[in-house]
Amino acid sequence: MKNSLICTSLLFSMLLTSCSSTKIISSWRMPESHIHTNELSKVLIIALLDNEKNRFKAEHQIVKYLKSKGVVSHDYLTDDFNNKYKEQITKKIKTDGFDGIVLMHLIDIDKEKVFAPSQRQYIEDDYEGFGNYYLKNNYNYKDSEYYINTKTYVLKTDIYSLKAEKIIWTGITETFEPPGIKKMTNEISKVIYKQMVQEGFIKN
Repeated sequence: MKNSLICTSLLFSMLLTSCSSTKIISSWRMPESHIHTNELSKVLIIALLDNEKNRFKAEHQIVKYLKSKGVVSHDYLTDDFNNKYKEQITKKIKTDGFDGIVLMHLIDIDKEKVFAPSQRQYIEDDYEGFGNYYLKNNYNYKDSEYYINTKTYVLKTDIYSLKAEKIIWTGITETFEPPGIKKMTNEISKVIYKQMVQEGFIKN
């Protein structure tokens, strides 16, 4: 029975993982603004996540979509990247020929306990005779109920135009139970790109 419960727990966990998905819950675009991807020169990628390791992975994943036009911030910016030196950094980015910035940052991690449906543990007794046969096939069972902790990651992605000196597009996404930072960033990139194309923000 214990083994059956463990198996059920593993199967339920696998189901949650396999259903991992990202959806965009809101987006905003500055009126009449759009970008032509073939006209871009350089775009700085900044991922402000919970640690440097995840930042590194996320930035490199986003760069794949921009190919040679994307530059990861952890190689470009120094430890002085903070509000104190905001103006100097903006000036440096402009001087170095960047068109804009993609800024992804973690807003929240929603934690929730999900109730797992009861799993019937069937007990069969190998008795002979009709009466015992009936009891055998009527199945006795016990219910096992438990909870599984889940996480939903909420991230905001801003597109900042250095020419306009303002944010021209922003979107908020939710990712349920991502199996890893690369997978999550990949899903977010796909969802955001699709949204931008639908809105007419990206023009190839």
